[in-house]
Amino acid sequence: MKAILRYLLQRLLQLFPVLLGISGITFALMRLTPGDPAEIMLRADGIKPTYEAIEATRYALGLDGPVHMQYFHWLYRILHLDLGNSYSSGRPVFTELMNRSPATLLLSSCSVLAAVLIALPIGIGSALYPGRWLDRLGRVCALLSVSMPAYWLSLLLIYYGAVKLRLFPVMGMDGVSSVILPALTLGFGMAGVYIRLIRSSLLDVLRMPYIKAARAKGLQEWRIITIHALRNALLPSLTLLGVNIAGLLGGSVIVETIFSWPGIGKYAIEAIFAKDYIVIQGYVLWMAVAVVLINLIVDGLHLLLDPRIRLR
Repeated sequence: MKAILRYLLQRLLQLFPVLLGISGITFALMRLTPGDPAEIMLRADGIKPTYEAIEATRYALGLDGPVHMQYFHWLYRILHLDLGNSYSSGRPVFTELMNRSPATLLLSSCSVLAAVLIALPIGIGSALYPGRWLDRLGRVCALLSVSMPAYWLSLLLIYYGAVKLRLFPVMGMDGVSSVILPALTLGFGMAGVYIRLIRSSLLDVLRMPYIKAARAKGLQEWRIITIHALRNALLPSLTLLGVNIAGLLGGSVIVETIFSWPGIGKYAIEAIFAKDYIVIQGYVLWMAVAVVLINLIVDGLHLLLDPRIRLR
C-alpha cells in the first residue's frame, strides 16, 4: 500500500509542471490570434469605437503591458484561485465555471451511464457468441455509433423524441427528462468504440491458460466470466473511459450548444466567439486539471484491479 501511495503522490506532483506548461502555451496562443478583445468588446454595442476608447479599455483590462508581465500577473492570480473576470460579462471566471459545473457533471454522468448500459451487454454478448446474431447486432451498433455525427443524432432525437412524440423537452435544463436526449447523444457516440474494445479484450482473455484451468476445475461459467475474465478484459476500456470522462467534464461543445445545455462547453463557445481571453484560458486550464486528475484516478484503479502492476 505504501508503494501505491508513493506512486500516486509522484503522479500528483507531476500535475504542476504539466499545468504550468499548458497555461504558458495557452496564454501565448491567445495572444497570437488576430483581433483585439478591447475593440471586440466595444463593438458589441454596435458603435465604432475611437482609438482613445480602445486604449482606455485595454488599460482597464490590463492588456497594455508587456506580454510576459501579463502572463505572470495572470499566473499569480491563478495560485489564489482567481482566474480573472470575463471581458464580456465582468463576472469572475472561476465562479462561472463552478456555477456551470453541476450541469456538466450531470450530463457527463448520464452520458457515461448510457454508454456503459449500451456497450457492456452487447460487447460481452458479442464475445461469448461470436458470429451469431448478437455479434452482428454489435457490429451494426458500433458502425452506427462511430459513423453518425453528434449533431445529426441530436437533431434526430429532438425531432422524434421532442417534436413528434413530445416525451422530452426540446432544449434547456428543466428537470430530469431534459438530460435524457443529450445524454443518449453522447452515450451512443461513445458506445461503439467500447463495444468493439470489450469484445476483442474479452475474446483474448477467454483464450488465456488460467481461464482454461478454471474451467477444468469445474467452476461455473458465470463466475469465470464475471470474476476472472471480465476483470482483466475491462482494463483497456477503463483507460479509454478515463479519457472520455475528462473530455465530458470539459463540456461537449456541439451537444451543449444544440440542446442549449447551460454547461461549461457552451460557456467556452460563447467566449471563443467574443474572443474573451480570460474565459478561454480558464477553460483550458480547467480541462487540463480534469484530464490529469481523471488519469490519476484511472491509474489508481489499475493498481487495484491488476496485481501485476502492483508487483512491478
